[in-house]
Amino acid sequence: MKIYTKTGDEGETSLFGGQRVPKESLRIETYGTVDELNSVVGIARSLKPHKEVDAILERIQNDLFVLGADLAAPLTKTSDKIARIQQSHVDDLERFIDSLEPKLQPLKVFILPGGSAVAAHLHFARTVCRRAERLTTGLSREETIGTAPLAYLNRLSDLLFVLARYANYLDGVAETQWK
Repeated sequence: MKIYTKTGDEGETSLFGGQRVPKESLRIETYGTVDELNSVVGIARSLKPHKEVDAILERIQNDLFVLGADLAAPLTKTSDKIARIQQSHVDDLERFIDSLEPKLQPLKVFILPGGSAVAAHLHFARTVCRRAERLTTGLSREETIGTAPLAYLNRLSDLLFVLARYANYLDGVAETQWK
C-alpha cells in the first residue's frame, strides 16, 4: 500500500466512516494537535529518561493514539474498530500523579519550565497538551464527543507537569523559581 492517496490534494480529508471534511476543520485541528503532543512525548522519550518515567510516557503515547482515533471518529459512528478514551484512562493518570507527587517537594512558588532536557521537553509537552485541551473544549461545544477526552487531557497536563518535576528530581536538577 502506498503512503500517498492523493485524496487530500484539494484540502479535504476523511473521518472514520468516510465523511469528507476540510483539513482546517476544528476536529482535524484537534486530533492533529493530539498527534503533535504524541510526537513531543516521543522526543522526550528519545532523550532516555529514567525507566520509571519512560514506562509512563510509553503508556501515554499509546493512550494518545486511542484519543486521536476517538476524536477522528464522530460518536455517531460505532464500530469495534474504534477505540475510545474511557474514565479508566483518566483514573490511571491520577494513579500515576498520586504515586509521584509524594516523592517531590511541595510547591510553594511558581517554577520556570526547564531543567534537564527530559524535563524541558515534558514541560513543552504539557503546553501542547493544554492547547489540545483548549481545542477539544471548542470541539465539544460544536459536537458531542463525550466527557472522557476532556478529562483525560486535563489530567494529562497535570501528569506531564509532575513528570517534568520528577525527571528533574531524578536527575538532581534544581527547579528555577519564578521571581
